[in-house]
Amino acid sequence: MSRTFQTLLILAVAVLAGVAGYFANRGSAPAGQTHVVPDAAIDALFALTLPDTEEQPQALEQWRGKIVVANFWATWCPPCREEIPDFAAASQAFAGQPVQFVGISIDSLDKVRAFGAEFGVPYPLLIAGPETLSLAKDFGNNARALPFTVIIDRDGKARHIKLGTLKRDELESRIRALLPS
Repeated sequence: MSRTFQTLLILAVAVLAGVAGYFANRGSAPAGQTHVVPDAAIDALFALTLPDTEEQPQALEQWRGKIVVANFWATWCPPCREEIPDFAAASQAFAGQPVQFVGISIDSLDKVRAFGAEFGVPYPLLIAGPETLSLAKDFGNNARALPFTVIIDRDGKARHIKLGTLKRDELESRIRALLPS
């Protein structure tokens, strides 16, 4: 199988997964509301310990008590690649605030490391296997599609869940609403 054909096949599967995820989740919560997330799902997310791009284990638990923006993504996912620069800019805009961005990549270490360096991602990029997406179902992402973002408030409650691309203005607005006045 040629490398070009493999790349096109992977891209086609990623796009189809995203479209399937969109349609599978369209009716999961009424307009203006987020999916009700059980505490066990939040606890399972915070229980993760994944290696970063320097191969150091990072426990998500270390960020409990902050606003956590957990973004599930992959380097082979075009919508993921599109939103990462917005996430990087937003994370810099909230530097010094009790906000922690974390990218949970369903990809290989080498690809994530190169991507992070190329795009200057200023927050931790963690390496996860496809099995990590099993958490997505409890957050309302039944198709386990990418990109997928969960914003958790300082009290450990999921306050915003988004399947698909999240633009900087919406991301920053959601975070600002959770910061103390």
